[in-house]
Amino acid sequence: MTSAAQDALIDIMIVAATSDSAITEKELTRIEALIGRLPVFEGFDKSRLEEVANRCADKLNGLDGLDLVLDDAVAAIPVKLQDTAYALAVEVTAVDLFLEQEELRFLEMLRDRLSLDRLTTAAIEVAARARHRKLPA
Repeated sequence: MTSAAQDALIDIMIVAATSDSAITEKELTRIEALIGRLPVFEGFDKSRLEEVANRCADKLNGLDGLDLVLDDAVAAIPVKLQDTAYALAVEVTAVDLFLEQEELRFLEMLRDRLSLDRLTTAAIEVAARARHRKLPA
């Protein structure tokens, strides 16, 4: 796995977390946990996370920022990891069990850019909801 592809996956998670205008502590914790435990991030230097996140934020704040970040990320991610990219975005947005309209729109934009069929993305979304459910009070 190249560091460019890992950076691109992190960019997608950062954009997913900020898509509703604010990144929460839960979302940051989830991003760090995913980077720490998933095989796709094996060999990633965790001390670079802040640098990668800041570079993503700088791109987002530029002209056509969201489109630029998504286009660059999708170009850097191998086709065989596109479902992983979508799963990471869903995982970050689903952490609070409620998706804002902006988060849904971001996932739609990401879906449109990736080479994934609707059945695959639906399965990823259902699996994330199932993982994040809590017992009723």
